[in-house]
Amino acid sequence: MLRGAPLVGSPLSQLVSAMTLQRFHPIGIPGQPWGPAEKAQWLAMQRRRRSHADEVVAPVRALADAWDVLEYGMLDYAGERYPLLALRSRGWDDGLPVALVTGGVHGYETSGVQGALLFAREHAAAYADRINLLVVPCVSPWGYERIHRWNPDAVDPNRSFRQPSPARESAALMELVAPLRGRFLLHVDLHETTDSDESEFRPALAARDGKPFEPGYIPDGFYVVDDSANPQPQFQQAVIGAVAKVTHIAPADADGRIIGSPVLAPGVIAYPLVELGLCAGITGAPYVTTTEVYPDSPRATPEQCNAAQVAAIRGALDYVLAQPQA
Repeated sequence: MLRGAPLVGSPLSQLVSAMTLQRFHPIGIPGQPWGPAEKAQWLAMQRRRRSHADEVVAPVRALADAWDVLEYGMLDYAGERYPLLALRSRGWDDGLPVALVTGGVHGYETSGVQGALLFAREHAAAYADRINLLVVPCVSPWGYERIHRWNPDAVDPNRSFRQPSPARESAALMELVAPLRGRFLLHVDLHETTDSDESEFRPALAARDGKPFEPGYIPDGFYVVDDSANPQPQFQQAVIGAVAKVTHIAPADADGRIIGSPVLAPGVIAYPLVELGLCAGITGAPYVTTTEVYPDSPRATPEQCNAAQVAAIRGALDYVLAQPQA
């Protein structure tokens, strides 16, 4: 998430901040943003840890009997090629509204990818002839294989949904959805908040941007992010209610916040999605939500996390399809 500030205060406080940053990340000079050399050093540290071909491409193509499989782009990173795949409702009806489900914008957030695939495989048929579905299970395949938040350019795709985009993953998804803008009723963007956000990714972000690392905390439980420019509190509560049947909802901290943002209702915070370049802002849909599953909780299994993502999608669809405009 977006936190951190430039070095401020006395020389002593700056020194303490610099020492803290140095202790939390091995790359770069504290207080100085990364240049090409530091980004190359970071990239050389990344290792392929799982297979996009086996865990995403094969399951998507296995659904070709029930869905139209679209290849909406191809990423080529130093000779490693990744097809960008989407599932589109078979028998697409231009008279129906459209719902978009996206997962793996941050590739390391596993239940977003696997939850989207589980929904497409086992639950989407319940919505046939009521709404067109477009499911993009893994927006960031390179990040999925490295279990990382960024792409190989050290860019966060989920801060890059703007024109021109600095992330090829984000640009490709925006191009896919652009012809359908104005027809989207719903967008559910599937994410996780993990312990590695605090131990790995936020320290790396601070180092990359030349800012001090300010330790935070990871909430234990599921929550959602609404659009502060177009809040839909009843819709968000419907999603929370559906997920609460599967896993626990994150409580507010002592200050009434989750990851630094005020809690608007149980398990609900809000961001200005378009302003921040977040994926959930790309469609212009009246109903949008970003899910945040906590996979490191001792109270949740991987299967439960996938089920929570499915519950969120289904809760969102059930709510919007019950509204008059649907």
